[in-house]
Amino acid sequence: MVYRHDDDDPGAAARPYEDLPPPPPDVTPVGEVYDWYIRGVELLESGNPEAAVALITHAVEAEPRSRSVREALARAQFDAGMYPDAVVSFEWIVSVDPADDYAQFGLGLAAAKTGDITGAVQHLALAAAMRPDITHYSTALRGARAVLHDQRT
Repeated sequence: MVYRHDDDDPGAAARPYEDLPPPPPDVTPVGEVYDWYIRGVELLESGNPEAAVALITHAVEAEPRSRSVREALARAQFDAGMYPDAVVSFEWIVSVDPADDYAQFGLGLAAAKTGDITGAVQHLALAAAMRPDITHYSTALRGARAVLHDQRT
């Protein structure tokens, strides 16, 4: 522990960093879970994914079984570059509802960002098979397959 001596009393030991303000209290956001979710999504859509992660995490802690809240968290984590966390969040959704095409898609994209191209192809293929009408699913799948092909050659 680092101590500094006060100039007025050279023998008195002071607390380290006593000149800094006290840390803020651990505050729960104002409002209800739904308010946190809505505000978090607004933050995400306005380009502030880090703040969205912080707020939506409170909502997930309060409603851990809510798929929509988990999806918002996963999207925010992905946009914030927190790819391993996004993988975990999307995996949770897929474990509850394997037929959720968007969660499969998100999991595939997040897996690709972590370097798991084989897993990415698997989840993107599922998403594209479930929703062949969504072209960005098949486009992402083609891209992941090309990366996987390049890795193998």
